[in-house]
Amino acid sequence: MTAPAHPGRMLFVNLPVADLERSKAFFAGLGFRFNPLFTDETAACMLVGEHAFVMLLTREKFAEFAKLPMADPTTHTLALYCFSVSSRDEVDEVSAAALAAGASEADGAEDHGFMYSRSFYDLDGHGWQVMWMDPKAVEQGPEASTASAQDTVTPA
Repeated sequence: MTAPAHPGRMLFVNLPVADLERSKAFFAGLGFRFNPLFTDETAACMLVGEHAFVMLLTREKFAEFAKLPMADPTTHTLALYCFSVSSRDEVDEVSAAALAAGASEADGAEDHGFMYSRSFYDLDGHGWQVMWMDPKAVEQGPEASTASAQDTVTPA
């Protein structure tokens, strides 16, 4: 992958949740950990990547930050959240764990050859995608990825 445009920058995504403890247990079951320094009874800092975090916030805490009314994620999509894993098998394992913990499947597996993913809605209705991308495709860029995907298409 290319060097970050802004070295040292961190990404924090804030998500409102109905039941913080239930959401923490759900995401812990998918393998995520939490930073205890930024976790309390109103918020949990979920570690996603080296410089990427999801702040699970009670609806009341989220409302303190938001200037507009909160949307219902079961009826409106404002964002889709995607995270990568290290293998195709792990995509299936994480998705199965999410479904077993109460998530609902958003759609079936998508296999593009160079990339494989599955999607689900979490306990609050937020849309998540788990994906694996072939490291060679990451190194070679989108043109190689497109060629790889075309190679895997079966003629009708």
